[in-house]
Amino acid sequence: MFKSGFITIIGEPNVGKSTFLNQVLKHKVAIVSMRPQTTRDIISGIFNDEDSQMVFIDTPGIHEGKTKLGEYMTQSAVNTIKTVDVVLYMVNAYDDFNDQSTVLLKSLEQAKIPVLLIINKLDAIKDFKRLRVTVDLYKASYPFVGAYAISALTGENVDLLLTDIKQLLPEGPKFYPDGELTDRPESFLIRELIREKVLIYTRDEIPHSVMVTIDTMKMNTTKTTLKIAATIIVERPNQKMIVIGAKGAMLKQIGTMARLDLEEQLQQKVFLELFVKVEADWRNREYYLRNFGYKPEKN
Repeated sequence: MFKSGFITIIGEPNVGKSTFLNQVLKHKVAIVSMRPQTTRDIISGIFNDEDSQMVFIDTPGIHEGKTKLGEYMTQSAVNTIKTVDVVLYMVNAYDDFNDQSTVLLKSLEQAKIPVLLIINKLDAIKDFKRLRVTVDLYKASYPFVGAYAISALTGENVDLLLTDIKQLLPEGPKFYPDGELTDRPESFLIRELIREKVLIYTRDEIPHSVMVTIDTMKMNTTKTTLKIAATIIVERPNQKMIVIGAKGAMLKQIGTMARLDLEEQLQQKVFLELFVKVEADWRNREYYLRNFGYKPEKN
């Protein structure tokens, strides 16, 4: 009996959804950083074993959007609930149950499918008594079909969770061929890896304002090097100065680290050229949101 299905991972920003997806696949398909709202797009990761195919959907962190981009991100995450077989509701093990938790759980009321409570970052917990109290509050607030404490970073209990998710899936075919890890094209993964490096190396005022576009991508004449030209887009001139840095030092560091990561992921030599451009308030302008692929979804 072969089982297959779609599993969405939802929760507040920075609870480890992308880290979990990468841990399951044993491969980096989603970028991660310490910055909240690192994930902006819906990304599918495809897990195969001998008798199942699980398609995990990594979603942006659900939050009160302060820009049109933020509103799009939250709505796109909530909308995945309507089209999947299982929902993983992920929380940080060290966070208390709060008003935002109540709001998020209300968004699950439309789900007529199993919802699992995933308590992530178990490796960071010392006060287990407080954790038990918090978990009891979650269980009292929503009829979860199960609760799991895991560490997406170390992989602790992730295999046990996968086994139980499989039991909840229906019989079905393979939706993707063997060897395929994600539904996103290579160009998307490249731009995301560059954006990840901007998030890691720049100041706090930069992350939410940055977008990366791929201008050109082609092999050189000898077919030995992938040549990529990309533009880092920010909203204000002072942000452009930060990304470039003194005598171009920050941009060089971003480019070097992105190139090394790309060569590891793509398993080939990469020549990366980066530019920086200002597009004022692009996160609130429909023209740019649509051009960058953020099209409002219908409810």
